[in-house]
Amino acid sequence: MPSSRNPKSRSPALSVLILHAASLFASSPPQVAPDPARLIVHLVIDQLRPDYLERWRGEFRGGLAWLLRDGVFYPRAEQDHAMNSTAPGHSTMLSGRSPASTGILTNDLGVPDRAASLIGSTAMGASPRRFRGTTLVDWMFAPDPATRVLSVSRKDRGAILTVGRARVPIFWYSQGRFTTSRYYADSLPTWLQTWNASDPAARLAGQAWVPGRPTSSYPERDDRPFEFGGVSNTFPHRLSTDRTTAALELENHSVMDSLTLDVAWRGTRAYGLGRRNGTDLLAVSLSATDNIGHRYGPGSREVHDHLLNVDRWLGEFFDSLAAVVPRDRMIVTLTSDHGVTEFPEAGVGGRVTLSDEVGALNAFGRDRWRIAVEATAYTGLLVARVDALAARGVDTDSLASAVAARLRARPGVRRVFTPLTLARARDAEAMRWKRQIHPGVEWLVAASLLDGYIWGTDPRETGHGTTNVDDRRVPLIIVAPGVPPLKSPRIARTIDIGPTLAALIGVRPTESVEGLVLPEIHPRRHPR
Repeated sequence: MPSSRNPKSRSPALSVLILHAASLFASSPPQVAPDPARLIVHLVIDQLRPDYLERWRGEFRGGLAWLLRDGVFYPRAEQDHAMNSTAPGHSTMLSGRSPASTGILTNDLGVPDRAASLIGSTAMGASPRRFRGTTLVDWMFAPDPATRVLSVSRKDRGAILTVGRARVPIFWYSQGRFTTSRYYADSLPTWLQTWNASDPAARLAGQAWVPGRPTSSYPERDDRPFEFGGVSNTFPHRLSTDRTTAALELENHSVMDSLTLDVAWRGTRAYGLGRRNGTDLLAVSLSATDNIGHRYGPGSREVHDHLLNVDRWLGEFFDSLAAVVPRDRMIVTLTSDHGVTEFPEAGVGGRVTLSDEVGALNAFGRDRWRIAVEATAYTGLLVARVDALAARGVDTDSLASAVAARLRARPGVRRVFTPLTLARARDAEAMRWKRQIHPGVEWLVAASLLDGYIWGTDPRETGHGTTNVDDRRVPLIIVAPGVPPLKSPRIARTIDIGPTLAALIGVRPTESVEGLVLPEIHPRRHPR
């Protein structure tokens, strides 16, 4: 990797600081195009539902408009596993494998790592130590060790898990600045130190997010009483005048994504991505849609206005990239880590919790067996120290069956599995749970909800994490040289992205993968 440098080129207009299968590869060796791509741009918009792109397509004029116009669009793509959240979702995209293979079960059991402290931040450390296996980055390094890689996100898990365990430049936002952990480096590069010195939190403190269009052009109400628990749920959304508070509030404001793109652009120039005789990779994960969607919901004016902003910033970002890497030498992908369910208060549905079962199980272990069961629930999966209970003579299969019976009687619960029943099941719902839970996870029940129901009780936000289509469905767009635009009815999966990109640039996965090469992108492959 070349040393960091501070490019003297003009900053892009987008800156707002001044604002499966291994057998397919074995049977048909990849062929490098005569004029191979110089840069892959893998773009993730956290919590992006595909219906947003369809609903507001006519209003887009920038980067989203370009992707929809020139790309192969899969509006029915899926994160085809059970617990749809950021960490497991990101782990699937370039690995070609499901969370049961990558080992990333949940956000909490994703990248947090106290042993990998952050540079210049007191926030929780982070690393990819729980991630198992390889990604496209490793496949690219195998034939070309000079490959240059950069990954940037507001979230640590968004930046880290897209590229797996590789020690490459990876940066995320923390406490008002972009940083990394000591898993990757002992100091920040000069170009990022310079960016941080401009102190965006201080520059933006006190500023307000206001709609970019007249009120009459938004069909959504701005006063839905359940948004953000009825507190500060209408425009304008003003940042605190206190710099420290504003640094935290930025994570919930539209402008956060423009900062992430600005860092990605400056890093691209600093590391010379796309400027050599080989293919490089830029991964960018935009996280503001997730925070905004949780607070205000997919039917909000806030989400609508934010996506219009993202479209504009992406247009400027891609224009800036095209000035250094011609578009006919770029491959661009757009997808998301999960969808989202509308606020139950907006219609039919409700909120479901397993907290009482967690409490009862912990009390059972403590009071009867004098052991810490350490029960907890992650969006429908009840985990505990099952082996410890079994060692005390507890019939854990009977215990799981009893818990499952109680859950099946709850409003909103559609399906419940235990380890025994899941092992025997082969239907689509069961397979999503099998693709989620990796070997070694100790669990008792896995519950799926009816449409419109979400996990959790916090009235200030809506959520995701279920097996339902609103949570698992995501868009997928791929723009590649020589590939004509198309809207495909195929139910593509995010695990197909890595193998498809590998085929396009002529590299092989270095391990068996579940994902397939999408025939609309690489027609020499056989459709599934």
